[in-house]
Amino acid sequence: MSIAIDREGWSGEGDFTETVLAALAGMPDVAALRVEDSPASRAEAGYAFISNEIYVQSATRAEVTATRRFGIVPWRQRIEVPLVALAEIQRFLEGQDEIGPPDYSDEGMIQYLRTHRVVAPYQTRGVKVVEMVRIYAAGRGPRDEAATVASS
Repeated sequence: MSIAIDREGWSGEGDFTETVLAALAGMPDVAALRVEDSPASRAEAGYAFISNEIYVQSATRAEVTATRRFGIVPWRQRIEVPLVALAEIQRFLEGQDEIGPPDYSDEGMIQYLRTHRVVAPYQTRGVKVVEMVRIYAAGRGPRDEAATVASS
């Protein structure tokens, strides 16, 4: 099953970001993905710092719970429970040979940091490319208003 990836806010820079997106797109119970550039990205002489954020929206299942409304009236409430948590996403990505364990993770974010050197033809010095990828559950990142993922 192929899911749509919202790339509207992403410049397309970052090979490692593309690798992570491809892995997440193949993960079961992922409903949608959104990738965008982070404001921390910059480039200067000798290096380029690429920072991208990926928001993962999990598929959900409906559950009905019994509660009391106003403390006395029995009430049945339908809630949507996500099928994939961020910890499961981390375990899935750790199992991928080309990705591996994250450099940092906590209950709200997974972060990878990769570096490589690019030497253009006929140049002696190259440019060091530092790529940071942060993964959030949709609606839980530092920029929640940008984290809404349109599932197509």
